[in-house]
Amino acid sequence: MQFIDLKTQQQAIKPELDRRIAAVLAHGQYIMGPEVAELEQVLASFVGVKHCITVASGTEALLIALMALGIGLGDEVITSPFTFAASVEVIALLGARPVFVDVEPHTGNIDARLIAERINDRTRAIMPISLYGQLADMEAINALAADHGRIPVIEDGAQSFGALRHGRRSCGMSTVGCTSFFPSKPLGCYGDGGALFTDDDQLAQAAREIRVHGQSKRYLHTRIGVGGRMDTLQCAIVLAKWPRFAWELEQRHALGARYTQQLAELAHAAVVNSDEVGHPLGGLRSLALAPGNRSVYAQYTVLTPRRDHVREELNHAGIPTAVHYPIPLNEQPAYRQFGAEAETPVAHWLAEHVMSLPMSPDLSQDEQQRVVEHLSEALAMVTA
Repeated sequence: MQFIDLKTQQQAIKPELDRRIAAVLAHGQYIMGPEVAELEQVLASFVGVKHCITVASGTEALLIALMALGIGLGDEVITSPFTFAASVEVIALLGARPVFVDVEPHTGNIDARLIAERINDRTRAIMPISLYGQLADMEAINALAADHGRIPVIEDGAQSFGALRHGRRSCGMSTVGCTSFFPSKPLGCYGDGGALFTDDDQLAQAAREIRVHGQSKRYLHTRIGVGGRMDTLQCAIVLAKWPRFAWELEQRHALGARYTQQLAELAHAAVVNSDEVGHPLGGLRSLALAPGNRSVYAQYTVLTPRRDHVREELNHAGIPTAVHYPIPLNEQPAYRQFGAEAETPVAHWLAEHVMSLPMSPDLSQDEQQRVVEHLSEALAMVTA
């Protein structure tokens, strides 16, 4: 069993994949070829925004979004410590300061109720991360940003592309939405790629110029930029995957719901006590789906006591697992300088308990049942 099954997907789309790649090889426009504009149009329509700008990676999408907003030395960006380093490193690279806010214990997403106390006159953006496939509380965050002088909101939707919140798509609910097409993401290419989404014409133009070294036209550099283009071949690969994507979203939703139902029956298998964050738990449980959210389950994540022992037992049974993320960023050596004063006990506790199970659209019901059965056995062994 694979943690993420990309081979079955590739077999299913092979004719269209071969056709798309052959077309790029035939026209030879490997940089900014016609597939780039085609993909941008498709994705902008899907998300429901005016502009999609494809870029070299999800990290580059965040960097370019910050640059387009003019964020730099001495500015502050409020974000979550419970995420991959890419979300925060781009802030630091521009000379700005990440300001960490703790997360919700039931979702792992940034706790919107705690953001206001960290806003000051240096705050230039709020960057919520839509973790594990579901959106953060974007309505509350947007309202808060508006109340404090229209602070830009940048959604890091690397794990949530395709997800819905009250009927609106991830990457289409904020000033700028960013996503990743890393191979393991809900919509992935076969290398690196990413995209920005916005309704703001000026931000879109800035992003398009920044991704080509700040050029408004060839050899006219109107702003400082980066080499941030998404390869034509990678755009072609995403286009080959696109006709299957709606089916994959439904499969992910069904698999996630089935995991939740099956794992709820195992809640008695262990006892977790989290008094330090005020949320006593009665054993194994799944992270919750917030009201109004429809997750794409980039990962299906549970909270479990004695995680390392459970993972070891599952590994022996041939069940792969992963931990996203074992150390909050404000506790990482590179980022302690920014988060020394941040109080994030929930992020710390989650980091010690989260474990992700195999999840991909082509995971069969038999394979999923096997995961649940071995998880039950593993919990019984480590809590005996």
